[in-house]
Amino acid sequence: MKQCLRKPALYTALLFICLFKISAVAFAQTPVTTGLKCEYLVAPIGIDAKHPRLTWQTADARQGAAQTAYQLFVGADSAAVATGRGDSWTTARVVSAAGLVTYNGKALQPFTKYFWKVIVWDKAGKKLSASAITSFETGMMEMRNWKGSWISDNKGISVNPAPYFRNTFKVGKTVRSARAYIAVAGLYELYINGKKIGNHRLDPMYTRFDRRTLYVAYDVTANLQNGKNAVGVLLGNGWYNHQSTAVWFFHQAPWRGRPAFCMDLRVTYTDGTTETISSDTRWKTSLSPVVFNSIYTAEHYDARKEQPGWNTPDFIDSAWKNVINRSAPSANIVAQSLQPIRNVEEIATKTVTKIDNNLWVFDIGRNISGVSQITVKGDSGTVIRLKHAERLNKNGHVDQSNIDLHYRPTDDKDPFQTDIFILGGKGEETFMPKFNYKGFQYVEVSSSKPIQLTKESLKAYFMHSDVQPVGEVSSSNQTINQIWSATNHSYLSNLFGYPTDCPQREKNGWTGDAHIASETGLYNFDAITIYEKWLADHRDEQQPNGVLPSIIPTGGWGYEWGNGPDWTSTIAIIPWNIYLFYGDSKLLADSYTSIEKYVNHIDELYPTGLTSWGLGDWVPVKSVSPVELTSSVYYYKDATILAKAAHILGKQADFVKYTGLATKIKNAINAKYLNMQTGIYGQGFQTELSVPLFWGVVPDNMKSKVAANLAARVAADNYHLDVGILGAKAILSALSDNGYPDVAYRIASQETFPSWGWWMVNGATTLYENWQIDAKSDISLNHIMFGEIGAWLYKGIAGIQPDANEPGFKNVILAPHFVPGLNEFTATHAGPYGKILSSWKREGSSVTYKVIIPANSTASITFPVAKVTLSGKLIGREYKAVAGNYEFKISPPAP
Repeated sequence: MKQCLRKPALYTALLFICLFKISAVAFAQTPVTTGLKCEYLVAPIGIDAKHPRLTWQTADARQGAAQTAYQLFVGADSAAVATGRGDSWTTARVVSAAGLVTYNGKALQPFTKYFWKVIVWDKAGKKLSASAITSFETGMMEMRNWKGSWISDNKGISVNPAPYFRNTFKVGKTVRSARAYIAVAGLYELYINGKKIGNHRLDPMYTRFDRRTLYVAYDVTANLQNGKNAVGVLLGNGWYNHQSTAVWFFHQAPWRGRPAFCMDLRVTYTDGTTETISSDTRWKTSLSPVVFNSIYTAEHYDARKEQPGWNTPDFIDSAWKNVINRSAPSANIVAQSLQPIRNVEEIATKTVTKIDNNLWVFDIGRNISGVSQITVKGDSGTVIRLKHAERLNKNGHVDQSNIDLHYRPTDDKDPFQTDIFILGGKGEETFMPKFNYKGFQYVEVSSSKPIQLTKESLKAYFMHSDVQPVGEVSSSNQTINQIWSATNHSYLSNLFGYPTDCPQREKNGWTGDAHIASETGLYNFDAITIYEKWLADHRDEQQPNGVLPSIIPTGGWGYEWGNGPDWTSTIAIIPWNIYLFYGDSKLLADSYTSIEKYVNHIDELYPTGLTSWGLGDWVPVKSVSPVELTSSVYYYKDATILAKAAHILGKQADFVKYTGLATKIKNAINAKYLNMQTGIYGQGFQTELSVPLFWGVVPDNMKSKVAANLAARVAADNYHLDVGILGAKAILSALSDNGYPDVAYRIASQETFPSWGWWMVNGATTLYENWQIDAKSDISLNHIMFGEIGAWLYKGIAGIQPDANEPGFKNVILAPHFVPGLNEFTATHAGPYGKILSSWKREGSSVTYKVIIPANSTASITFPVAKVTLSGKLIGREYKAVAGNYEFKISPPAP
């Protein structure tokens, strides 16, 4: 009887499980509109864009999934938007596959939260469920909306201690929302009622302060309390008041001044009224325990000078001084609309070595940009020094000789990359610098008095612009995997609101390093907001005649050296790459005049089409290529991008003009450097052959011959590199795009000198500045200038490339290379339409190739010469794929 009773229950349970699984699968297949962003940020607050860009994706796993139309709803009333009424902008049903739309509704008002959603129609014309409602919030919008004054203390630029500022105010009504808007000349930390606001580091980002200053907005609603409140600000020097001296004359920047700030804290009450608490002369100021801070060297902190509760309401500030008004650093205070710098990853100490009673060396196990944090207990006045470096001497002490060579100290009070922490003597104390970062793997800790330290006493934070990862690579070759990881770590280590060359020795925005690594960055990270900010820095720095400096931003150095087209082609190459990767022409449009001025200036200086202006193939292995050849190729690329931009932006006369200029440059290069009989450029060095191939200078009828010569040259060099940074950018793709992917892979996977793998087998966790590990110069151990290999793994093996005719991966170019010596390779890239997968695995003599094309996009797939089948059916070498999942079988062609 019991058995009979149990069976129906069992059947019911099984039926329920089956129905649940079916519904779960159905739910997983249900198309949804997702990934809504405004200005490439999720629900941003404090934006100034009058016509912000709205983007979204369709998550639709069905084969051939596509958007055929959309409708947008934008308004200040979330309930109205939810019901399909946007009082600011409601579009008609727009027949379009676009997932990027520029707002074109009623004029946006400052300090206003706008809600928005989108409805899309699928390929069958069926309306999908509306997206979730998201929002964006405007900030100042106009300079005239600021109410606060720029204030500072009355100290000069040579005063070391960082200043505190505080003010109190009362809240007597119920708060609906509160926003803090703060613009700073220098760096800052903001506090309300004793709590630090936000988790950003090193705000605001570095700009040309006298031409453009950034402000940051925060939602501080939850930080306010009924009754008395206190707001506190701690200011750091940053790049505004550079007190350290180095060969780039940071301390002579024309904008230099004692740090200052302007702040409006705007409170909206439930009764609809608003109140703004602003920076003015009622604020008070005092010097802080941060007794010295330099973005370039380090930070010194004296805990004996702490003022507990300085940023709380009941603190007695009668001993504090009055602030003074200061002029604004620029007349252009704009929103900082980009991913902020954060302490992204906490890293524990791997090993600690006690050298003597008062000296320890901590090893965090990898090279990073960021800060260390020490927790220690000791007597008041005990001086602890934390010296950061990338490597050790033979005696076990840290060695800074590879990173301090450009520092020019005037005394011994500002040691390089060495924090100084003076204990307050009040039990366990923790120190982490607020206004500095470093490049390091090792921290040497010394103490003036005996203390006790363990491995847990020190940890580190990997710190960088917190851009979202959008790419991933894995393969059956562990060295290749290590190279990809090290490349990404070097890229991130050099991303601090602008791309830098190294996080220790310079922290400079070297233009050449940045455009060389830009594809690597864009394949791996959603970095558009950083590049858009940095190209605005370019426009700020450009001289009226079109000249750009070699480092951007700059305090004045770099207009006279290193700024030829091989470096400062950033002005054209990065906007073009953003267009290719995002399908967004805004940066091209914003930069168009600057590109034109730059190209015209070179044309005026070098009317023959050949230019010798530039640094050339920096840090080559052995062979030195002509600067005129490489710089002229970059000049050609700039003119070509300018012509393409003119076409995209509807400037037909410019398109004709600059197409003609590009042709003239190309012809001049080939007339002087290309031997039409032999197919050799110059002396036939790797850089001389690969740079013209990669950048499109080689005539179509000569490409195969030049590529064959390049492959032969590489073979003669024992399949090792003989290039500097310009050749390293070009060589791998020059080979793989022109019939020699196997040769490119042999170079990429080398593990002996000179090669990327040589660094890896010798313990590198980041990329180096020199192929020679024991070189006498150019020996930073965390540089990105050789970082093109990170992009090539996507392009040259997985074969994922954007299509200039349908940019933003609307149509994905897939040309995988199943190279000998590699058994498996997988790459994914999440573009504007979703995740792209290109994955292959060798199975005997055949290859299984898997592809995912996201909804609303297509792919043009080109296979190597082989027998290709899909679902058992033979297909050709070229296949046009709609959105969906595919599995191809590739077999050797029949004899």
